[in-house]
Amino acid sequence: MDKRLRRQLTIIFLLLFLVFALVGLPLEQRGWLVANSSAQKKSEPSKATVAADKKKEMDHAVGNTANSAATKPSTAPPEEMRMTERSPAAYDSTWDRDYPQDQRKKLLAFPDLRPGDIPPVKLYLYGGAGRSSYASVDDVANFKEFYERLSEQKPAVMARWKAYLNTRYAFTGKTDATVTMTRGKPLPVGPIVKLPDGLKSWEELANLTPEEILKRDLFPEGFRPLSHPLQSTGHMLFSDLWLASHPENKRFDVDFDIPTAYLPEFPPPLFLTTRPDLGDVSRGEEITEANFYRLFNGILTPEQLKGLEKLVIKANTSWFNQTKHRLTKLPSQGIACFDCHVNGHTNAAIEMDPGQRPTLGRVRLDTPTLRGNNVFLIFSRSRSIRSVDHFAEVEEYFDGDVGLAQQIGGREFNKGTTNVMGDFNSIIALPPAPKLDRYGRLIPAKASEAESRGEKLFFGKANCSSCHAAPYYTDNQMHDLRLEDFYFGRAEGWVKTFSLRGIKDSPPYLHDGRLPTLEDSVEFFNVVFQLKLAQAEKKDLVAFLRVL
Repeated sequence: MDKRLRRQLTIIFLLLFLVFALVGLPLEQRGWLVANSSAQKKSEPSKATVAADKKKEMDHAVGNTANSAATKPSTAPPEEMRMTERSPAAYDSTWDRDYPQDQRKKLLAFPDLRPGDIPPVKLYLYGGAGRSSYASVDDVANFKEFYERLSEQKPAVMARWKAYLNTRYAFTGKTDATVTMTRGKPLPVGPIVKLPDGLKSWEELANLTPEEILKRDLFPEGFRPLSHPLQSTGHMLFSDLWLASHPENKRFDVDFDIPTAYLPEFPPPLFLTTRPDLGDVSRGEEITEANFYRLFNGILTPEQLKGLEKLVIKANTSWFNQTKHRLTKLPSQGIACFDCHVNGHTNAAIEMDPGQRPTLGRVRLDTPTLRGNNVFLIFSRSRSIRSVDHFAEVEEYFDGDVGLAQQIGGREFNKGTTNVMGDFNSIIALPPAPKLDRYGRLIPAKASEAESRGEKLFFGKANCSSCHAAPYYTDNQMHDLRLEDFYFGRAEGWVKTFSLRGIKDSPPYLHDGRLPTLEDSVEFFNVVFQLKLAQAEKKDLVAFLRVL
């Protein structure tokens, strides 16, 4: 057989092998399927068995899905791949103890009120937590209904509040024309806080111990905390003196409650630490967005001028805005910083302390002056804010409710803006005190005998200087007067020492304005500190306070 024939036979053999291989595979698979089919026919399970098997498979699948998150690996991961576990918080089951100022089991629970509902007048009897720390625009469901409800009840609200004030004060309106505020308004004369029934004199009250006063309930109502006339809404409330010039700030729910005789002069003068040579730089005008540039261009630095601009620009507050969550009939353009701190001083507008909740427990605040911010180290009533820049940030949205601010739209000042606001705040000077020397003490040749005796009492028997030290008459610290030792009521806690420099320009007194005159203030501290000052000594002390 030649080579050619062998090659042809080899090719044919390979082709036949390939054909048989290709044909045999499907036959083999078919045979397997047929065999299995036959086997199934021989031992076919019942329908019940099939259903049971399917259910087991489904249950197994569901079980794997539900438990997959809890399934643990068969072996623990290496230590370097693990984190520490979160341990539970510690707990002391003996925590409930009787601490000195713990009043949880003694005070009444705050009532759950809607905005505008009439609250109790003596809110110092209440304590505990409120429903929520947050407010919402939707607290006012329908503005028309809200406006009508609060407008209709306003006469009853004010009649009720005036009746309560009559249990605290005898507003005579008496002033002393021989002693005036810096621009010339006569000083109010007191005391006008009413003595409790059964007492004939302030000296009789001051001779009692705190325990006796508490037991007999003799602490004057006018010495106790003064709340907002309608605290369920609270917020800024402007005097009739202010509203005569700015009627757009009049509220439909409530009116201001302190008579004009017991308020600062309006508009007040403004003095600058940087330009004492100019005297009153306001020139008798209320400083506004419309006139600040004309009044201060060429006097302030560009940075200070920018800071002043921000202080006089109006912006939304929680109840003065364009939304349905407002207390003016028409949408409001908002409130400027200088609408309360007018000309860097105060118009005695009241607000609510933003550092507390619930609203019914917030402290009423009489607007403090900004005079002397260049030497003060603590700002705000009891939160120990440490810089005028930080103070400007806090005042940016006064109610301290970031959620409500987002809904209404706050000032949204950035750090650079609050810095320049602080730059202007820090040059607002204390008013002139021509009878004081460089150390803040009386110049003997200029002082009257009563003023000199008053100074001796201030730095001696009355011990006022332990907190109100010269030359700025503050220790820049905080103190707790512990007034709950004298009456049943919620503890007020720590309060900063306010400066007494220029104090005659800033009635009413104490943080909530509960003391309308300097005479009331002296009587208050004579009782609280058990000084036992004679009537003549108290008059001398007032004479000294008037020259600071």
